[in-house]
Amino acid sequence: MIKQFCADTALLMIDIQEGVDALGHWGGKAGRRNNPDAEKHIGKILSEARAKGLPIIFTAHNSRESTSPLKLGEPGGAFKEGLEPQEGETVFEKDVNSGFIGTGLEITLRNRGISRLLVVGFFTNMCVSSTVRMAGNMSFDTYLVHDACACTNRIGHDGTDYDAELIHDTTIASLHGEFCTALSTVEALQLLS
Repeated sequence: MIKQFCADTALLMIDIQEGVDALGHWGGKAGRRNNPDAEKHIGKILSEARAKGLPIIFTAHNSRESTSPLKLGEPGGAFKEGLEPQEGETVFEKDVNSGFIGTGLEITLRNRGISRLLVVGFFTNMCVSSTVRMAGNMSFDTYLVHDACACTNRIGHDGTDYDAELIHDTTIASLHGEFCTALSTVEALQLLS
């Protein structure tokens, strides 16, 4: 049974950065993203979590790839307008997919007594998936808001262009029930209220 989100819960905002809109980098020349409402849903959850006084934790991707649009200090590395961290909220810089690798995320969560994570962000099949998988394996009670994240199409090893919605849906299906509980923005807001 899912309990109301309370003091043991943190909102984890994964890579809410301007560079995620540079679609060609991940989906080839015809890059396409699913869920254009992701930012709107993230904003609603962020506002409610702040109103309830939950800890808000951000990851900021600083890619090792020289051509990546997700480089801190460059325009693509900036947080999306209206979804930036506020004073007192924690930001972890990372340069790999998981928010737990090379950061103090786990130690910070444990020291704060956080055992439950509400996760939103980009991209569903990359940094969101990697972080959620590790969170589940580390025994965090993890909730992924499936309509508050998004991804792009992917070009397979054989040149097949896999649609962004397919990538998103199969990633959520792979995570739900194994590493996390997937829920909607409406359900998350109900649990936050």
